[in-house]
Amino acid sequence: MSATGRFWSARRVPAALTALVLLGALGLLLYDIASERTGHPVMEWRRWLAGQLATRPLGDGWIVGIAVALVVLGVWMVALAVTPGLRALLPMSDDGKAALRAGIDRTAAGLMLRDRAMAVPGVRAVRVDVGRRRIRARAQAHFRDLDDVRADLLTVLGDGIRQLGLARRPGLSVRVRRPAR
Repeated sequence: MSATGRFWSARRVPAALTALVLLGALGLLLYDIASERTGHPVMEWRRWLAGQLATRPLGDGWIVGIAVALVVLGVWMVALAVTPGLRALLPMSDDGKAALRAGIDRTAAGLMLRDRAMAVPGVRAVRVDVGRRRIRARAQAHFRDLDDVRADLLTVLGDGIRQLGLARRPGLSVRVRRPAR
């Protein structure tokens, strides 16, 4: 069983919009600089911006606020670029021969495991939360001994996790209690 990495979201639309905005702004700036070099007057927005930057001190609230906003935007864009975005999709193991990668949604895996847990005798209700590293099952038992129900749930859910065929097998945590009266 070879370990496969997580799925990455495409993020094509945000990347295209960012590229178009930057292309437009830099194109306008380049046009204005070329226009100035050929003897034409500078555009009004550049004259206004140069005047504002010349008269305001660097500690001015507007300058600092804009600088902080640009730094936060830059850090956010770098974080989006280096992190996988499809966190709800768990990668499944592959045999190295398939051209496609398979994955299962964490909600779907939780529903499948919940259905298997509900088939255990003595289980009244189950909630299964599937994380990337751990699966937590909380069950209510009503007529069997809690330790017996817990042992059966560990067996059934362990088999279910193996049958999911995940690339990284998550840990399993099972809690069983009686319903509140």
